[in-house]
Amino acid sequence: MTPFDYARATDAADALRRGTIAGTAYLGGGTNLVDLMRETVARPERLVDVSTLPAAIEETDGGGLLIGAAVRNTALAEHRTVRTRYPLLSRAILAGASAQIRNMATVGGNLLQRTRCTYFYDTDGSRCNKRQPGSGCDAREGFNRIHAVLGSSDACVATHPSDMCVALAALDATVYVDGPAGRRTIPFSDFHRLPGHRPDRDTSLDRGELVTAVALPPLPAGARSTYRKVRDRASYAFALVSVAAALEMEGDRIKHVRIAFGGVAHKPWRATKAEAALQGGPATQQAFLDAAAAEFADARPLRDNGFKPALAGRTLAAVLEELAMGDAA
Repeated sequence: MTPFDYARATDAADALRRGTIAGTAYLGGGTNLVDLMRETVARPERLVDVSTLPAAIEETDGGGLLIGAAVRNTALAEHRTVRTRYPLLSRAILAGASAQIRNMATVGGNLLQRTRCTYFYDTDGSRCNKRQPGSGCDAREGFNRIHAVLGSSDACVATHPSDMCVALAALDATVYVDGPAGRRTIPFSDFHRLPGHRPDRDTSLDRGELVTAVALPPLPAGARSTYRKVRDRASYAFALVSVAAALEMEGDRIKHVRIAFGGVAHKPWRATKAEAALQGGPATQQAFLDAAAAEFADARPLRDNGFKPALAGRTLAAVLEELAMGDAA
Protein backbone atom coordinates (compact mmCIF):
# COMPACT_ATOMS: atom_id res chain seq x y z
CA MET A 1 0.00 0.00 0.00
CA THR A 2 1.31 3.44 -0.95
CA PRO A 3 1.85 5.79 2.03
CA PHE A 4 -0.82 8.47 2.47
CA ASP A 5 -1.88 11.30 4.77
CA TYR A 6 -5.10 11.00 6.75
CA ALA A 7 -7.49 13.60 8.16
CA ARG A 8 -10.98 13.33 9.63
CA ALA A 9 -13.39 16.01 8.43
CA THR A 10 -15.24 17.91 11.13
CA ASP A 11 -18.09 18.87 8.80
CA ALA A 12 -18.93 19.01 5.09
CA ALA A 13 -17.25 22.38 4.62
CA ASP A 14 -14.03 21.05 6.15
CA ALA A 15 -14.22 17.97 3.91
CA LEU A 16 -14.65 20.13 0.81
CA ARG A 17 -11.76 22.36 1.76
CA ARG A 18 -9.48 19.36 2.11
CA GLY A 19 -10.93 17.48 -0.85
CA THR A 20 -10.04 20.09 -3.46
CA ILE A 21 -6.33 19.27 -3.13
CA ALA A 22 -5.13 17.09 -6.00
CA GLY A 23 -4.50 13.48 -5.03
CA THR A 24 -7.19 13.44 -2.33
CA ALA A 25 -9.91 10.83 -1.93
CA TYR A 26 -12.90 10.81 0.42
CA LEU A 27 -13.11 7.83 2.77
CA GLY A 28 -16.48 6.52 3.93
CA GLY A 29 -16.62 3.00 5.32
CA GLY A 30 -13.56 2.03 3.28
CA THR A 31 -14.96 -1.36 2.27
CA ASN A 32 -13.95 -0.83 -1.37
CA LEU A 33 -11.40 1.99 -1.33
CA VAL A 34 -9.11 0.27 1.19
CA ASP A 35 -9.11 -2.89 -0.94
CA LEU A 36 -8.18 -0.84 -4.00
CA MET A 37 -5.36 0.80 -2.08
CA ARG A 38 -4.03 -2.54 -0.85
CA GLU A 39 -3.92 -3.79 -4.44
CA THR A 40 -2.32 -0.47 -5.54
CA VAL A 41 -5.17 0.08 -8.00
CA ALA A 42 -5.93 3.32 -6.16
CA ARG A 43 -3.04 5.42 -4.87
CA PRO A 44 -4.42 8.53 -3.18
CA GLU A 45 -1.86 10.76 -1.52
CA ARG A 46 -4.28 11.80 1.21
CA LEU A 47 -7.59 10.55 2.61
CA VAL A 48 -10.34 12.71 4.08
CA ASP A 49 -12.55 10.65 6.38
CA VAL A 50 -16.20 11.66 5.95
CA SER A 51 -17.71 8.67 7.74
CA THR A 52 -18.56 10.73 10.83
CA LEU A 53 -20.58 13.40 9.00
CA PRO A 54 -24.31 13.57 9.82
CA ALA A 55 -26.10 10.32 8.99
CA ALA A 56 -29.85 10.96 9.04
CA ILE A 57 -32.81 9.39 7.26
CA GLU A 58 -35.61 11.95 7.05
CA GLU A 59 -39.05 12.00 5.49
CA THR A 60 -39.62 14.79 2.99
CA ASP A 61 -42.75 16.91 2.62
CA GLY A 62 -43.79 15.08 -0.55
CA GLY A 63 -43.69 11.65 1.05
CA GLY A 64 -40.21 10.64 -0.03
CA LEU A 65 -37.00 10.11 1.90
CA LEU A 66 -33.74 12.03 2.23
CA ILE A 67 -30.85 9.73 3.11
CA GLY A 68 -27.54 11.12 4.35
CA ALA A 69 -24.47 9.87 2.49
CA ALA A 70 -22.86 8.72 5.76
CA VAL A 71 -25.79 6.43 6.65
CA ARG A 72 -24.54 2.88 7.07
CA ASN A 73 -26.03 0.27 4.77
CA THR A 74 -27.32 -1.78 7.69
CA ALA A 75 -29.17 1.20 9.14
CA LEU A 76 -30.79 1.94 5.79
CA ALA A 77 -31.85 -1.66 5.13
CA GLU A 78 -33.36 -1.95 8.61
CA HIS A 79 -35.14 1.42 8.66
CA ARG A 80 -38.87 0.89 9.10
CA THR A 81 -39.89 3.32 6.37
CA VAL A 82 -37.48 1.77 3.88
CA ARG A 83 -38.71 -1.75 4.65
CA THR A 84 -42.38 -0.79 4.31
CA ARG A 85 -42.35 1.80 1.49
CA TYR A 86 -39.25 0.77 -0.46
CA PRO A 87 -38.78 -2.97 0.06
CA LEU A 88 -36.76 -3.30 -3.15
CA LEU A 89 -34.09 -1.05 -1.62
CA SER A 90 -33.92 -2.95 1.65
CA ARG A 91 -33.70 -6.28 -0.16
CA ALA A 92 -31.03 -5.04 -2.54
CA ILE A 93 -28.83 -3.93 0.34
CA LEU A 94 -29.29 -7.22 2.18
CA ALA A 95 -28.34 -9.10 -1.00
CA GLY A 96 -25.20 -7.03 -1.46
CA ALA A 97 -22.72 -8.10 1.18
CA SER A 98 -22.09 -9.74 4.53
CA ALA A 99 -23.44 -8.18 7.71
CA GLN A 100 -19.94 -7.06 8.68
CA ILE A 101 -19.50 -5.13 5.43
CA ARG A 102 -23.01 -3.64 5.62
CA ASN A 103 -22.23 -2.41 9.13
CA MET A 104 -19.24 -0.44 7.78
CA ALA A 105 -20.29 0.58 4.28
CA THR A 106 -21.94 3.96 3.73
CA VAL A 107 -24.56 5.04 1.22
CA GLY A 108 -22.19 7.52 -0.43
CA GLY A 109 -19.44 4.94 -0.64
CA ASN A 110 -21.80 2.41 -2.19
CA LEU A 111 -22.51 4.83 -5.03
CA LEU A 112 -18.78 5.24 -5.67
CA GLN A 113 -17.59 1.64 -5.48
CA ARG A 114 -15.67 0.43 -8.50
CA THR A 115 -15.96 -2.63 -10.71
CA ARG A 116 -14.88 -6.06 -9.51
CA CYS A 117 -13.48 -7.00 -12.93
CA THR A 118 -10.48 -9.24 -12.24
CA TYR A 119 -8.45 -7.54 -14.97
CA PHE A 120 -9.01 -4.19 -13.27
CA TYR A 121 -7.49 -5.59 -10.07
CA ASP A 122 -4.60 -7.36 -11.78
CA THR A 123 -1.99 -4.60 -11.75
CA ASP A 124 0.88 -6.94 -12.58
CA GLY A 125 -0.19 -8.69 -15.76
CA SER A 126 -3.40 -7.34 -17.30
CA ARG A 127 -4.24 -4.44 -19.56
CA CYS A 128 -7.16 -2.34 -18.32
CA ASN A 129 -8.33 0.96 -19.75
CA LYS A 130 -10.26 1.70 -16.58
CA ARG A 131 -7.13 1.44 -14.47
CA GLN A 132 -4.67 2.76 -17.07
CA PRO A 133 -6.37 4.61 -19.96
CA GLY A 134 -5.06 3.64 -23.36
CA SER A 135 -3.50 0.35 -22.25
CA GLY A 136 -6.21 -1.93 -23.70
CA CYS A 137 -8.87 -4.27 -22.33
CA ASP A 138 -7.88 -7.88 -21.72
CA ALA A 139 -11.39 -8.75 -20.58
CA ARG A 140 -12.75 -8.57 -24.11
CA GLU A 141 -10.84 -11.67 -25.19
CA GLY A 142 -10.29 -13.12 -21.71
CA PHE A 143 -12.62 -14.76 -19.21
CA ASN A 144 -15.65 -12.46 -19.43
CA ARG A 145 -18.55 -14.35 -17.89
CA ILE A 146 -19.44 -11.55 -15.45
CA HIS A 147 -18.99 -8.69 -17.91
CA ALA A 148 -21.33 -6.28 -19.66
CA VAL A 149 -23.71 -7.00 -22.52
CA LEU A 150 -25.32 -3.53 -22.65
CA GLY A 151 -23.75 -0.09 -23.03
CA SER A 152 -20.18 -1.37 -23.33
CA SER A 153 -17.52 0.00 -25.63
CA ASP A 154 -14.37 -1.22 -27.32
CA ALA A 155 -12.48 0.33 -24.40
CA CYS A 156 -14.30 -1.42 -21.52
CA VAL A 157 -16.78 -4.20 -20.79
CA ALA A 158 -16.74 -3.99 -16.98
CA THR A 159 -19.95 -4.05 -14.94
CA HIS A 160 -21.00 -1.95 -11.98
CA PRO A 161 -20.97 -4.08 -8.80
CA SER A 162 -23.56 -2.41 -6.55
CA ASP A 163 -26.90 -3.98 -5.67
CA MET A 164 -28.17 -0.91 -3.82
CA CYS A 165 -27.58 1.27 -6.86
CA VAL A 166 -29.79 -0.94 -9.03
CA ALA A 167 -32.67 -0.29 -6.64
CA LEU A 168 -31.90 3.45 -6.58
CA ALA A 169 -31.96 3.50 -10.39
CA ALA A 170 -35.41 1.89 -10.42
CA LEU A 171 -36.60 4.39 -7.80
CA ASP A 172 -35.57 7.48 -9.81
CA ALA A 173 -33.39 8.66 -6.94
CA THR A 174 -31.58 12.00 -6.93
CA VAL A 175 -28.01 12.48 -5.70
CA TYR A 176 -27.12 15.63 -3.74
CA VAL A 177 -23.56 16.86 -4.23
CA ASP A 178 -21.50 19.67 -2.70
CA GLY A 179 -18.35 20.92 -4.38
CA PRO A 180 -16.03 23.84 -5.04
CA ALA A 181 -18.60 25.30 -7.45
CA GLY A 182 -21.46 24.94 -4.98
CA ARG A 183 -24.33 22.52 -4.46
CA ARG A 184 -26.06 20.61 -7.23
CA THR A 185 -28.41 17.67 -7.73
CA ILE A 186 -27.84 14.85 -10.19
CA PRO A 187 -30.59 12.50 -11.41
CA PHE A 188 -29.49 8.99 -10.57
CA SER A 189 -29.67 7.97 -14.22
CA ASP A 190 -26.96 10.57 -14.94
CA PHE A 191 -24.75 9.91 -11.93
CA HIS A 192 -22.92 6.85 -13.30
CA ARG A 193 -21.35 6.92 -16.77
CA LEU A 194 -21.14 4.43 -19.59
CA PRO A 195 -17.52 3.71 -20.52
CA GLY A 196 -17.25 5.24 -24.00
CA HIS A 197 -13.59 6.08 -24.56
CA ARG A 198 -13.10 7.16 -20.90
CA PRO A 199 -13.86 4.09 -18.77
CA ASP A 200 -11.59 5.45 -16.03
CA ARG A 201 -14.39 7.90 -15.16
CA ASP A 202 -17.13 6.01 -13.34
CA THR A 203 -19.35 8.96 -12.39
CA SER A 204 -20.23 12.50 -13.42
CA LEU A 205 -18.63 13.96 -10.27
CA ASP A 206 -16.06 16.72 -10.69
CA ARG A 207 -12.84 16.80 -8.68
CA GLY A 208 -13.41 17.60 -5.02
CA GLU A 209 -17.18 17.04 -5.13
CA LEU A 210 -18.70 15.23 -2.18
CA VAL A 211 -21.91 13.19 -2.21
CA THR A 212 -23.97 14.46 0.74
CA ALA A 213 -27.35 12.75 0.37
CA VAL A 214 -29.66 10.66 -1.78
CA ALA A 215 -33.32 11.57 -2.19
CA LEU A 216 -36.07 9.06 -2.96
CA PRO A 217 -39.37 10.17 -4.47
CA PRO A 218 -42.53 8.51 -3.16
CA LEU A 219 -43.62 5.32 -4.83
CA PRO A 220 -47.26 5.16 -5.98
CA ALA A 221 -49.45 4.07 -3.11
CA GLY A 222 -50.44 0.81 -4.79
CA ALA A 223 -47.00 -0.16 -5.99
CA ARG A 224 -45.30 -3.36 -4.93
CA SER A 225 -41.55 -3.70 -5.25
CA THR A 226 -38.74 -6.20 -4.82
CA TYR A 227 -35.18 -7.09 -5.80
CA ARG A 228 -33.83 -10.39 -7.06
CA LYS A 229 -30.17 -11.29 -7.54
CA VAL A 230 -28.90 -14.23 -9.60
CA ARG A 231 -25.33 -15.25 -8.76
CA ASP A 232 -23.05 -18.26 -8.80
CA ARG A 233 -23.36 -18.89 -5.06
CA ALA A 234 -25.65 -17.75 -2.28
CA SER A 235 -23.21 -15.35 -0.60
CA TYR A 236 -20.07 -13.34 -1.28
CA ALA A 237 -20.77 -13.22 -5.02
CA PHE A 238 -21.63 -10.35 -7.31
CA ALA A 239 -24.64 -10.50 -9.59
CA LEU A 240 -24.58 -12.22 -12.94
CA VAL A 241 -27.96 -10.56 -13.40
CA SER A 242 -30.18 -8.73 -10.94
CA VAL A 243 -33.57 -7.06 -11.22
CA ALA A 244 -35.10 -4.24 -9.18
CA ALA A 245 -38.75 -3.66 -10.00
CA ALA A 246 -41.84 -1.82 -8.78
CA LEU A 247 -45.29 -2.56 -10.20
CA GLU A 248 -48.68 -0.93 -9.80
CA MET A 249 -51.71 -2.70 -11.23
CA GLU A 250 -55.11 -1.39 -12.31
CA GLY A 251 -57.32 -4.40 -12.64
CA ASP A 252 -55.47 -6.84 -14.87
CA ARG A 253 -53.48 -4.09 -16.61
CA ILE A 254 -50.15 -2.54 -15.69
CA LYS A 255 -50.69 1.02 -14.50
CA HIS A 256 -47.08 1.83 -13.60
CA VAL A 257 -43.82 -0.08 -13.74
CA ARG A 258 -40.19 0.65 -12.90
CA ILE A 259 -37.36 -1.71 -13.79
CA ALA A 260 -33.59 -1.66 -13.45
CA PHE A 261 -31.02 -4.37 -14.15
CA GLY A 262 -27.70 -5.04 -12.47
CA GLY A 263 -24.79 -7.15 -13.66
CA VAL A 264 -25.32 -6.28 -17.32
CA ALA A 265 -23.70 -2.87 -17.85
CA HIS A 266 -21.06 -0.39 -16.73
CA LYS A 267 -23.78 1.37 -14.70
CA PRO A 268 -27.06 0.31 -13.09
CA TRP A 269 -29.26 -0.12 -16.15
CA ARG A 270 -32.69 1.54 -16.11
CA ALA A 271 -34.85 -0.51 -18.45
CA THR A 272 -36.81 2.23 -20.17
CA LYS A 273 -37.59 0.15 -23.28
CA ALA A 274 -39.03 -2.66 -21.19
CA GLU A 275 -41.05 -0.20 -19.13
CA ALA A 276 -42.50 1.39 -22.28
CA ALA A 277 -43.40 -2.01 -23.70
CA LEU A 278 -45.28 -2.97 -20.52
CA GLN A 279 -47.05 0.31 -19.72
CA GLY A 280 -50.82 -0.15 -19.91
CA GLY A 281 -50.54 -3.73 -21.10
CA PRO A 282 -51.42 -7.11 -19.58
CA ALA A 283 -49.39 -8.63 -16.77
CA THR A 284 -48.59 -11.90 -18.53
CA GLN A 285 -45.42 -13.94 -18.65
CA GLN A 286 -45.18 -13.48 -22.41
CA ALA A 287 -45.51 -9.71 -22.06
CA PHE A 288 -42.71 -9.71 -19.50
CA LEU A 289 -40.45 -11.83 -21.71
CA ASP A 290 -41.18 -9.65 -24.75
CA ALA A 291 -40.39 -6.51 -22.75
CA ALA A 292 -37.04 -7.96 -21.70
CA ALA A 293 -36.30 -8.92 -25.30
CA ALA A 294 -36.94 -5.33 -26.35
CA GLU A 295 -34.54 -4.08 -23.66
CA PHE A 296 -31.78 -6.46 -24.72
CA ALA A 297 -32.27 -6.13 -28.46
CA ASP A 298 -29.00 -4.18 -28.71
CA ALA A 299 -27.04 -6.46 -26.38
CA ARG A 300 -23.47 -7.28 -27.38
CA PRO A 301 -22.59 -10.51 -25.57
CA LEU A 302 -19.00 -11.68 -25.32
CA ARG A 303 -17.69 -15.21 -25.63
CA ASP A 304 -18.57 -16.30 -22.09
CA ASN A 305 -21.67 -14.25 -21.19
CA GLY A 306 -24.11 -14.92 -24.01
CA PHE A 307 -26.51 -16.38 -21.46
CA LYS A 308 -27.15 -13.01 -19.80
CA PRO A 309 -29.98 -11.62 -22.00
CA ALA A 310 -32.05 -14.80 -21.63
CA LEU A 311 -31.29 -15.03 -17.91
CA ALA A 312 -32.31 -11.40 -17.46
CA GLY A 313 -35.56 -12.04 -19.30
CA ARG A 314 -36.48 -15.05 -17.18
CA THR A 315 -35.55 -13.24 -13.98
CA LEU A 316 -37.62 -10.19 -14.92
CA ALA A 317 -40.60 -12.37 -15.79
CA ALA A 318 -40.40 -14.22 -12.47
CA VAL A 319 -40.11 -10.98 -10.49
CA LEU A 320 -43.00 -9.23 -12.25
CA GLU A 321 -45.23 -12.30 -12.00
CA GLU A 322 -44.69 -12.31 -8.23
CA LEU A 323 -45.41 -8.59 -7.98
CA ALA A 324 -48.53 -8.85 -10.13
CA MET A 325 -49.86 -11.59 -7.85
CA GLY A 326 -48.83 -9.71 -4.71
CA ASP A 327 -46.48 -12.47 -3.51
CA ALA A 328 -43.46 -10.16 -3.24
CA ALA A 329 -45.20 -7.10 -1.85
